Amino acid sequence: MANNTEQSIIKKVWTLATTLSGQGVGFTDYITQLTYLLFLKMDKENRELGEESAIPEGYQWEELTALDGTDLLMQYEETLDFLSRQDNLIGTIFTKAQNKIDKPVYLKKVITMIDEEDWLLEGDVKGAIYESILERNGQDKKSGAGQYFTPRPLIKAMVDCARPKITETVCDPACGTGGFLLAAFDYMKNQSQDKEKREFLRNEALSGTDNTALVVTLASMNLYLHGIGTDRSPIICADSLEKQPEKLFDVILANPPFGTRPAGSVDIQRDDFITETKNNQLNFLQHIMMSLRNGGSAAVVLPDNVLFEGSGEAIRRKLLTDFNLHTILRLPTGIFYAQGVKANVLFFTKGEPTRDVWFYDYRTGVKHTLANNKLERRHLNDFVSCYNPDNISARTETYNAETEPNGRWRKYPAEDLLKRDKTSLDITWMKIEDTDDRTLAELMADIETKSNNIASAVAQLKELFSELNLNEVNE
Repeated sequence: MANNTEQSIIKKVWTLATTLSGQGVGFTDYITQLTYLLFLKMDKENRELGEESAIPEGYQWEELTALDGTDLLMQYEETLDFLSRQDNLIGTIFTKAQNKIDKPVYLKKVITMIDEEDWLLEGDVKGAIYESILERNGQDKKSGAGQYFTPRPLIKAMVDCARPKITETVCDPACGTGGFLLAAFDYMKNQSQDKEKREFLRNEALSGTDNTALVVTLASMNLYLHGIGTDRSPIICADSLEKQPEKLFDVILANPPFGTRPAGSVDIQRDDFITETKNNQLNFLQHIMMSLRNGGSAAVVLPDNVLFEGSGEAIRRKLLTDFNLHTILRLPTGIFYAQGVKANVLFFTKGEPTRDVWFYDYRTGVKHTLANNKLERRHLNDFVSCYNPDNISARTETYNAETEPNGRWRKYPAEDLLKRDKTSLDITWMKIEDTDDRTLAELMADIETKSNNIASAVAQLKELFSELNLNEVNE
């Protein structure tokens, strides 16, 4: 029954999304508007069950359903403005809220569609519906929302290795739509029936940050629909890199945004950072290192350049000497919505030096595509088994120079890695011949991605040369 309800609602939502897209309303804009209206509708359903309203009179669901035309547009825009200024969960969900459906007839359609459904379903059901809608949005290449969406099977494998406890704090400093926090919550919620521990989990354990207002809205709603942060959202809208962490965390799970810092961002000036760099991912890695409490652990998705780029040498040395960088998972291309991404997952703990770094090569000879061979959790079963979360000190290599030279699981002593040029952690040893079985569409998407990356690099170089020329003139 629940699954039928999910599929029915998702289909209805996406049919209307497609219609609106044809009228110039982007998928992501539509999903954001759906989020605002859905919250108002659920507030109405709660009131019908006798609960107090979270929405002040004059800005409730009934005010919208009773209107049409320009009166509806004016009421909706006034409601968004008023609710965005509230200092609670409502204010977070309506962060910088603006109306993106400027044709009254289409706004009325969305409101009517929501009004026809009963949204007070079980938390797991309505949460799953919303998560599915977000995933569909992430799959749409035009929306660009895929950048906020990490493959859920990868997230689950990372959480299965990190094993957060119900008494621990979990943070994602670049949380997107909240996938890591939700997976951690699902892993922790059945660990205890103790009322205080469960209350701590729902309202204090999880923390997330994102610097994009619409993403903060989606993430806050996503967690709210799963019963997390019902009074105050655990998500805040901020730039994690701007200042030192105000609190330290037990577990950090993250997939920071790849590429450069957004235009207009404040320059990073952090006394606690190991080195200054323009590399966004290296800065996020430094921030995460500084945000862990002593003994805390992290699992972070990072692109290949973090493993070898010259400006990251001091950071890598710090990871090997003051942290236990015990595991690196090499990921294949074809698993992210952004094409051609080469990434890794770094697992490390704070407060003890690295003895050995264990590498799992799930890239060489591995082919995934979103269309024909989508990554599933089962594909990472062997990695999790080799990782041995029960006892990581009792691991066994599957690599053997003589009998199994293509074993995917191999360790390297930290003392050897520290001697490598630039302390590079970019290591391959397998000799399996790769074959390119991408479709023409996937090949074109890869070419487009690489072209965009080159254009971005050229723009950065131009900006750098401009700054150098300006400095020479000033001198």
